[in-house]
Amino acid sequence: MRHILLGLLAATALATPAFAQDVTRMDQAASAEAETGGFMGAILVAQDGKILFDKGYGSANLEWKIPNDGETRFRLGSLTKQFTAAAVLLLQERGKLRLDAPVKTYLPDAPAAWDKVTIFHLLTHSAGIPNFTAQDDYDKRKVLPTTLPELIARFSDKPLDFAPGEQFKYSNSGYVLLTAIIEKASGQSYAAFVTENVFKPLGMADSGYDDHARVIARRASGYSPSKGAVVNADYIDMSVPQGAGALYSTTHDLLKWETGLFGGKLLKPESLLAMRTPYKNNYAFGIGAVTRDGATTISHSGGIDGFNTWMGYDPDRKITVVALANINGSAASTLGRAMMTLARGGTLTLPSERKATTLPAAALKSYEGTYEANPAFGFTVRAEGDHLIVQATGQGPLDLFAEAPDKFFFRAVDAQIDFTRDAAGKVIGAVLHQNGRDMKAVKK
Repeated sequence: MRHILLGLLAATALATPAFAQDVTRMDQAASAEAETGGFMGAILVAQDGKILFDKGYGSANLEWKIPNDGETRFRLGSLTKQFTAAAVLLLQERGKLRLDAPVKTYLPDAPAAWDKVTIFHLLTHSAGIPNFTAQDDYDKRKVLPTTLPELIARFSDKPLDFAPGEQFKYSNSGYVLLTAIIEKASGQSYAAFVTENVFKPLGMADSGYDDHARVIARRASGYSPSKGAVVNADYIDMSVPQGAGALYSTTHDLLKWETGLFGGKLLKPESLLAMRTPYKNNYAFGIGAVTRDGATTISHSGGIDGFNTWMGYDPDRKITVVALANINGSAASTLGRAMMTLARGGTLTLPSERKATTLPAAALKSYEGTYEANPAFGFTVRAEGDHLIVQATGQGPLDLFAEAPDKFFFRAVDAQIDFTRDAAGKVIGAVLHQNGRDMKAVKK
C-alpha cells in the first residue's frame, strides 16, 4: 500500500528497433540485487504477449528454501488499485454507477465534508480525504481484524486535506471507499466481484484476495531487512488493505492482466482511455502514466508488509514488465524500471560498474552547502577527504563520489547528483537522479 519511490539502478532509455533487448543484461541486473540481499522475488518481461525474460530469485520461503518463480503468488500491495479502478469502470459500463456522482450517492452515511467528493476524485487521489495508513496508530491497528464500516470510521471524522479536485495526495482511504462503493453497486463482496468479472474472464486462476487464515498454494512468505539480517515481516490483517492493497497474483497472471486490459478484452475503449488518462501528478485511475524521451510508461508500484511490487506497460511497444518481491525494499521498483529500459533496447549501469575519480580539495569545497528541493526535503553537502558527504532530510549521511567535475554518484544506493552552475561558474544548485526521477534543488 505504500508508494515506494527509492531506486538502486541507473538506466538510460534509447530509441532502438523492437526486439533489441539484452536478456543477459536483465539477468545480470536482477542477480546483482539478489546477491546483495536487496531482491528476492520474480521478474517477467514480455513484448506483444511473447515472454522475453521469466525468472525467479531467492526463496518463496526461506525456512524451507523453496525457490521463487513465475507461479509464486505474491501480495501485490498497491498494484491492487488498478484492479479496483477497472471494477469501478465495469460497473459504470453496466449502468450501476457514475464517475461524476458524489460518494454520498452510494454511501449515504458519508460526512458532510465529503458532499463534493466524487468517485472520480477517489480514483485519482484528488479527493483530499486523509490517508488512514499515515495515521499515528496505524501500525497498532493494522494487526486487528476489521470491517469496511469500521475501517471507514477511522478517517471519516477527519477534515479534508484540501478541497476535492484541487490537488493530488496519495490516499489509501480513497480506495477503501471505492471498495465499499463496488460492494454497494454490485451487491457482491469486493473479492467476489473482482474474481468473477476480472480474474475469471482473463484466465487469472492464480490471483485473488489474500487471507491469512486460508491455505493458499504456492503463496510466498514475506520478509523485511532488519539490522543487517532478514526477518519475517510484520503481520497485517488482510481485512485492512481492502481494494487499496489486498490482492495477490503471479508474474504469469499479471501478464494476462496487462495483455487483456490493454488488448481491449475487459473494458470498452472509452473506459480504457479514461483509466489511462492522467488527471494530476501523472496519475490516472489506479495507474500512473508518464511520457519521457518519447516513451510512455503506464505503471504503478506497491508495498505492503513483506512485499514490494512494480508493474509497467509501454503501450506503443506493447512491452510488459512485472517485478514482484517478497522482501521489503526498493528493488522491485528499481529493477522493474531497469527491465523496461532494457526491453526498449536501452543501456544499464550497475552500481559496481561506476568508477570514482579524484577532484582537487578546492573543487570539492565549492559544492559545500545546503540544497533545498522543496519546503519538506533538502540535503546538506560537505567535503571530507577525497569525496563528499550528503545528508538528506530525515536520513543518515551517505558518501558521494565524483565521476567527473559536477557529476557524482552514491555507492550505498544507486542515485546520482549533478551540480549546476551559473554563467560565472558558481555552484547554484543540484539535480538528484533516482529511480527514473529528476529532483532539482537550489543551493541556499
